[in-house]
Amino acid sequence: MQSFTKFSLRFGAYLLVFCYLAGDLYVFNGPLNRRMQSSHPDSPESIAKAKANGVVARVFNRHITRSQLDYAIHERLWLEGKNADDLSPAERKLVTYAALGDLIDHELLCVKTKVNTFELPVSDVEIDERFKRFCGRFETKADLQAAMKSMGILSEGDLRRRIAARIQQERYVAMRVDPLVKVSDTEIADFYEANKEGLQRPERIRAKHIFIATLNKPSAEAKGILEKALADLNSGKKDFAALAKELSEDYANKENGGELGWMSKARLPADFGEAAFSMGKDKPTLVRTKLGWHILQITDRKPAEPRSLEDTKAEITAALAATKRHQAVNDFRIALRRFEAHKIDILGQLSPQ
Repeated sequence: MQSFTKFSLRFGAYLLVFCYLAGDLYVFNGPLNRRMQSSHPDSPESIAKAKANGVVARVFNRHITRSQLDYAIHERLWLEGKNADDLSPAERKLVTYAALGDLIDHELLCVKTKVNTFELPVSDVEIDERFKRFCGRFETKADLQAAMKSMGILSEGDLRRRIAARIQQERYVAMRVDPLVKVSDTEIADFYEANKEGLQRPERIRAKHIFIATLNKPSAEAKGILEKALADLNSGKKDFAALAKELSEDYANKENGGELGWMSKARLPADFGEAAFSMGKDKPTLVRTKLGWHILQITDRKPAEPRSLEDTKAEITAALAATKRHQAVNDFRIALRRFEAHKIDILGQLSPQ
């Protein structure tokens, strides 16, 4: 009898607790229910807290912060040779949403590549090369750390992991897109006939340079470094190869004396091409482009000459494939965003600072 009484009391207590929880959660919206609702990522409280912490968007509940977006805008404008102060409100909005789109794509691809990690191996050599190129943008470690902080990168180890993830993302996209890129012989022949004159071998120059970027360095400071280097070069105090190895931030060729090889004007950025093709041979010159400052020297020239279909076939194929691949990548990114639209949240109105 005593055992039955204890069981009844225990059962009654459990029933009372169950009834209270059921009522709290499903009937009268009690404190437990309110707390659970407020902790949900889509609750007004969670969204308000995210905004207060500088979050501008969420992808699979992964946060994109205002500082990350500002840095992405800064880098995009630098690559385009533009200044934020010179943009109209409409242009600022376009740049902001383009940069945000890139960050959203990055987060979506982070999720996608996580489940394909073993199919997308990345070597330490590849990571080291990208890491070196990234760090080379900054004059001091303090500048590097400030940029990393603005991008939400906590340490050099975190940076290396993100670099590896970026390489994996590129391979994931290539894995999905490259099989779709086909160029037929008919397309090649048609392109040749339509562009025969433009496909003649253009005037070419061979050049070398010493480059200092202005992404995270004042223009006057970069110019001053190269003015001194140019004086050392002209006086014979140092040679071009030594200066390139010592100063250049173009890591693709600094160890090779700054050699850029043979180049046509059409394949160069407009500001760089205009300067290079207007220069005489063997006269090192200080040149300003949208990316930074260069000491540029033309070492040889070749005049324009006609070319046959056979001579241009590889070039045409590469150009048509690149165009198709660019479109395929854009289509893939758009399709991915649409497919995962329910996992993407833009928090409030974005107005570039």
